[in-house]
Amino acid sequence: MLFDTAMRLMGVGQLLLMAAVIGRSAAPARIRWATIALLVCVAAYLAIVSPALHLWRSLAWPVIQLFSLNAPLALWVFAHLIFERRVDKRLFGLALGVTLVDWLLFARALYVTHEMPVLAGAVQHGIAFLCAAHAIAIAIANRGDDLSEKRRVFRVGFVIVVGVQTLGIVVAESVYDLLRTDIWLMLLQSSTALIAILAFGVAMLSANAELLFDADAPKPERALLSPAEHVLKQKLDAAMAAHVYRESGLTIGVLADRLGVPEHRLRALINQRLGYRNFSDFLNSHRIGDARAWLGDPARVDLPVLTLAMDLGYGSLAPFNRAFRDMTGTSPSEYRRTAIIEKS
Repeated sequence: MLFDTAMRLMGVGQLLLMAAVIGRSAAPARIRWATIALLVCVAAYLAIVSPALHLWRSLAWPVIQLFSLNAPLALWVFAHLIFERRVDKRLFGLALGVTLVDWLLFARALYVTHEMPVLAGAVQHGIAFLCAAHAIAIAIANRGDDLSEKRRVFRVGFVIVVGVQTLGIVVAESVYDLLRTDIWLMLLQSSTALIAILAFGVAMLSANAELLFDADAPKPERALLSPAEHVLKQKLDAAMAAHVYRESGLTIGVLADRLGVPEHRLRALINQRLGYRNFSDFLNSHRIGDARAWLGDPARVDLPVLTLAMDLGYGSLAPFNRAFRDMTGTSPSEYRRTAIIEKS
């Protein structure tokens, strides 16, 4: 029991140290706070499930329990932001509301009825499972987008490892009564969690947290290309001139195969030489350029925005609208109105 508690406290200390480093970094505020929230929530869970700490007797228990219950939701939000996906505010509000209700029921059970709310626990486990599973799905779906190889591997690995551990905890708690009766399960959980925390902590702290995010660094200087890079850039420019970027579902792996070059060389060229953080930004720079021209063309005034988005390679209207607004500061419809009506 003492060994389990020691490993949990070591993990909590490492998580809080990582949170402190993230808090002082130059990352965008939303990324910084989402990362801190995730690390603090995981630390709260590691601490609160240890029977040796007796946190349920502490006045701080309600706060620690609240953070602990929200760890899967924090992972879900973190995965969206780190992979630059839009967070569905309705789903977030629903999950947070249910979690708060469950938290109140758990607090009532601890201080008033002394009976664990079985239904509330089942609902909380369901939300935790869905949040973790969706976070893993987001990481897998976006695993090839980041052009920095080290950051890409770290981001995907971080979300998947935390997500898989969350799924394992949910299953184990559902079967083994919150892991409070089997010490070997608690040791397995604390030891694997500590190993993962130390591994990610060493990598993150040594890189000053840059493996989790790129703090909106400026584009690199346009240094002279090597002969091999020059040839590769010519191939890339020819593919872009042929509008290959309009193909739906185009990935950097598919493009590398099309150009007949290793994927890592194409990643390095687009990231280190052309200055794009991820492949989506590179594609959007070409797609939105075409979109602006089409929206300002009187001959295409009757073309629905959805059709335009599909012709540019977007799978639906939402990602096109988001990319267009990010690059122009306005919506496609507003841009068309300004380009055709107000400037005529």
